[in-house]
Amino acid sequence: MEEKRECCSHKTKERPKEEYKDLIHLLNRIEGQVRGIKGMVERDVYCTDILVQVAAVGAALKSFNRVLLENHIKSCVITDIQAGREETVDELLAVLQKLMK
Repeated sequence: MEEKRECCSHKTKERPKEEYKDLIHLLNRIEGQVRGIKGMVERDVYCTDILVQVAAVGAALKSFNRVLLENHIKSCVITDIQAGREETVDELLAVLQKLMK
């Protein structure tokens, strides 16, 4: 019997339909950009053109992080604090430290 494992945490979150749709849309766009970069490498496109596209992917990932972090704070963090689970603040601070590296 296989055990289902989560990436980094035992917690899960059921996202509202609109939030889910927005996040998946952003990820699909990023995935397409990465595939585009791969195609550029395969076609021997000039380095600076590829670097510009890599920068665009980096910006898209940062945008995704901002949206996800905002949703997390407005839902999970607030809910946990209101329920007396103040350890969520420490968890958030640890994540912010990783994001700021």
